[in-house]
Amino acid sequence: MKKLKFNLFPVVALFLLLGFNACKEEVKEDKLSVEFEKYELENGLQVVLHQDKSDPIVSVAIQYGVGSNREKTGRTGFAHLFEHMLFQESENVPQDQFFKTIQDLGGTLNGGTWKDGTIYYEVVPKNALETVMWLESDRMGFLINTVTESAFYNQQEVVQNEKRQRVDNNPYGHTSWVLDKAIYPEDHPYNWQVIGELVDLQSATVEDVKEFYDMYYGPNNATLVLAGDFEKEDAKALVEKYFGEIKKRQEVAPLEPQRVTLAETKRLYHEDNFARAPQLHMVWPTLEQYTEDAYALDFLSQLLSDGKKAPMYKVLVKEKELTSRVSAYNNSQELAGEFHVVVTANSGKNLAEVETAIKESFQRFEEEGVSEKDVERIKASLETGFYNSISSVLGKSFQLARYNVFTGDPSFITQDIENIKKVTKDDIMRVYNTYIKNKPYVITSFVPKGSLDLIAENSTKANIVEEEIKENVAVEIEEKNDEVVKTPSNFDRSKAPDMGESPKLNIPESWAVILENDMKVLGIEQTELPIVNFSIVLDGGHLLDDINKNGVANIMTDILMEGTATKTPEQLEEEIELLGASINMYTGDEAITISGNTLVRNFDATMKLVEEILLNPRWDEEELARIKTSTINSINRSSANPNVVANNISNKILYGKDHIFAYPASGTAESVESITMQDLKDFYAKNFSPSVAKFHIVGNIKKDKVVEVLASLEENWKSKEVTIPTYALNSERDKSSLYFVDIPDAKQSIINIGYLSMAKTDPDYFPATVMNYKLGGSFSGNVNLILREEKGYTYGARTGFSGSKIPGTFSASSSVRTNTTAESVGIFREEIEKYKEGISEDDLQFTKNALIKSNARRFESQFALLGMLQDISNYDMSKSYIADEEKIVREMTLERHKELANKYLDAKKMGYLVVGDAATQYEKVKELGFDEVILMDKDGNEIKPVKQ
Repeated sequence: MKKLKFNLFPVVALFLLLGFNACKEEVKEDKLSVEFEKYELENGLQVVLHQDKSDPIVSVAIQYGVGSNREKTGRTGFAHLFEHMLFQESENVPQDQFFKTIQDLGGTLNGGTWKDGTIYYEVVPKNALETVMWLESDRMGFLINTVTESAFYNQQEVVQNEKRQRVDNNPYGHTSWVLDKAIYPEDHPYNWQVIGELVDLQSATVEDVKEFYDMYYGPNNATLVLAGDFEKEDAKALVEKYFGEIKKRQEVAPLEPQRVTLAETKRLYHEDNFARAPQLHMVWPTLEQYTEDAYALDFLSQLLSDGKKAPMYKVLVKEKELTSRVSAYNNSQELAGEFHVVVTANSGKNLAEVETAIKESFQRFEEEGVSEKDVERIKASLETGFYNSISSVLGKSFQLARYNVFTGDPSFITQDIENIKKVTKDDIMRVYNTYIKNKPYVITSFVPKGSLDLIAENSTKANIVEEEIKENVAVEIEEKNDEVVKTPSNFDRSKAPDMGESPKLNIPESWAVILENDMKVLGIEQTELPIVNFSIVLDGGHLLDDINKNGVANIMTDILMEGTATKTPEQLEEEIELLGASINMYTGDEAITISGNTLVRNFDATMKLVEEILLNPRWDEEELARIKTSTINSINRSSANPNVVANNISNKILYGKDHIFAYPASGTAESVESITMQDLKDFYAKNFSPSVAKFHIVGNIKKDKVVEVLASLEENWKSKEVTIPTYALNSERDKSSLYFVDIPDAKQSIINIGYLSMAKTDPDYFPATVMNYKLGGSFSGNVNLILREEKGYTYGARTGFSGSKIPGTFSASSSVRTNTTAESVGIFREEIEKYKEGISEDDLQFTKNALIKSNARRFESQFALLGMLQDISNYDMSKSYIADEEKIVREMTLERHKELANKYLDAKKMGYLVVGDAATQYEKVKELGFDEVILMDKDGNEIKPVKQ
């Protein structure tokens, strides 16, 4: 048994992060003690326990030493497919009850697979720990006898839909496939994608996956981490009871690093059905994670591309105007690594020019070299990033599991950070010369269809196989009704454990003041970590845009971050980075938000920069030109993204052409082009005022200190009246309308259904949200269980209300396999209507449990608490509004539930939008009996269908 303890003491940006045991006397108030214990069961299961009693919750994470790197050519996608299978059922947990059980406990759960590993996790109230032990152990040791042909076929379909949604139906979605095929030899474990080849997914058999499970999902190939509020001896007893009897499986030999080299540069291109701008991707083979050079390569990537000092930014963005954004990153993994450079060019720009410019920026990097200050500013951000990564019990459990699996010891966290500390400017230049300079690379050119003139020189066509759209053929699988053979156990596993009393609601204490300039200030003191998160929310946002010159509010938030009256954009950026802070600004429909994250000791300095950004804009014409170009390119690129198209047209249908919400906050290419600096100055002068601003802060800082730091902003930011426009809404739909937008050859159809409903401030809003939960407010909602778990048509389906201070929508949405479009629309319509007939007592109790018990994990992270403060200030809620919501849930009856469903759900009056392949699906949806069927273009204008 191994017991480890380490302490972190915030001192100077880098030294503090990396020198855990120094300067105790000077900073005792910031001391963070993280203790964990590691031991191993006789069956080989590695167990790590980390006690954290700050919240009454527990995170359980199990990481298996199996990712797609354990698969073979022709049998790809098994690790990811099995991730899905383990959520289905086991010998003692019935079909589809895994998600429902955890939600019924008030918990959350999921899993993930990547090239080097698979992880499953739950976060639950502390009284549910034993139930999670029962569930996780049952799928580790008592699952394989339940893997049936029908359950397996269903998850094959779900995974294929995930691939269509994330890869086939997305701009540049096939890039990783092309790159990995070019970089890695056919027998290398990184040659294929985690999600697998479509042909492999379709041809896999139950016997294949049983063999894979038996090899890799035993206790001797897993690490179990418990983090949170538990007693150690009790936890150890539960681990032994539930996992101790699971037998070892086959020995899994560790994989040795398999670095690769390229003999020559490889150049490939693809005409992308969804791309509207050319994208260049360059990749150099590097080396595996946790090596000395891997750390230096991480620094190199930031120095080349991050920020306005970076040579790639200076050459490609500022001087040559080839793009509005550059990116470089090092991806060191368990077996090998890659150094990536990615540039999505401005519309119409030739990728040959982009490649030449990248090489020019590398040359400039060589000439200018690396300064000590550059290295320090990168290191400074690591401290804040580290604290953010362990700001939740889930984050701690992930980190401890990862280090144990890949290094054999959770305490490698200390060495990992020390390795970062050791990186020097000489290391950075060395890895540049070793892996990048004059070395062969793989380069891909993804261009819009018909734009082959934009590809990089001497490129050859990538061998991408596009899936053909076919008629949907229902597969009948004859299930044997044989009784599942139960694996022997030392106790009766068929009975779920008793849970005991749930933690009581304990709302954190908050404070509020109003400054003399009328700005409201709300805060919560949370002492666990030496960081703060804060936001300034200014009412208005997109609502303040002129409907005839849309996009000013959005451009406003960009221009304000480009320097101040006394600081160039580059200087401002550097000062933020040297504090290890982040400051961001963005525009929403109803507010402009400035968000910040910094170390407590740097809060004063960070707020001085925020004040300077707010009160002393630079109004840089050169940056405005760049921002406009970037925004226009983004608008043009998104015009082919089915999800963006669906969202924009849904808003236009629901709100009507006279409402500002019918138009995206980003504006149109034409409206953005017309925006002048004077437009921005006028918007700023008219709408930026503390009278419509709320400041929120959460972290290890007291109220008096916050008010003291804000004194300068209080004095210098003068209040004025701001008028926020109101718009009439026409929410009286009297028919069902089907709108169809054609995306030729789309592999999935985006379905958005709904109509205008109510504001979040409406007394019925939260009760209606409770009512919706079992329809589609969770994974266990009816629409998801049918469309995903029963039919296998989609990766997910949801319904919900989205009101704010003005009436929002009720919506139902999903992305479904193209050849199931009409049937899926019909299922949505039927389930919404059927829901009005009422739900069962069991379903109501499930809803109550899920919503009430989940409050135990509602206040854990600073981000969650910040969101709570923003709700309180935005909607004038009481500090105890969560207790009020809990009372509404407890008092919900079947009668009230049915009343709400009949009041707010009427499928006969909703708009049904389908964005998909009209050639194969339009005629089919026309047969569904809607009051009207309208074919539209991507801008939401009605068009006449072409007669066949």
